Amino acid sequence: MALKQRIESDMKAALLGGNRFAGETLRGLKAAILNEEVAQNKRDTGLDDATIEQIIAKEVKKRNESAAIYDQNMREDSAADERREAEILSQYLPEQLSEAELKTVVDAKIAELGATDVKMMGQVMGAVKKRSRQRCRRCDACEIS
Repeated sequence: MALKQRIESDMKAALLGGNRFAGETLRGLKAAILNEEVAQNKRDTGLDDATIEQIIAKEVKKRNESAAIYDQNMREDSAADERREAEILSQYLPEQLSEAELKTVVDAKIAELGATDVKMMGQVMGAVKKRSRQRCRRCDACEIS
């Protein structure tokens, strides 16, 4: 639960330091984590860091999608706010793999599984996703494999 505690302490520091935007963003993330704890009936024990990372990734994706919609509707100010929120939340995710690192992982899994045709792409993708967890975006792995 170290990640949850880090989010809570950063939220308090941001609010006390006068950074209301970051504080409110982290407060929203804390609420999303609490909702998931209640949904999984783990309110007392809490969620593990991997599950919290998945929640954060989901929240970042929501912010990026909202920013794209705002851009389409010529609302640059709202899109900028959404991007700032996504940037704040991204600080709590593991560092993303570079394209070269991801290509190395994919090539290694293809060799390990002996994948020779497109029919085995699902197996390769599952193995890559399991190995890299939240460190790569799914669309990047699809393109490389």
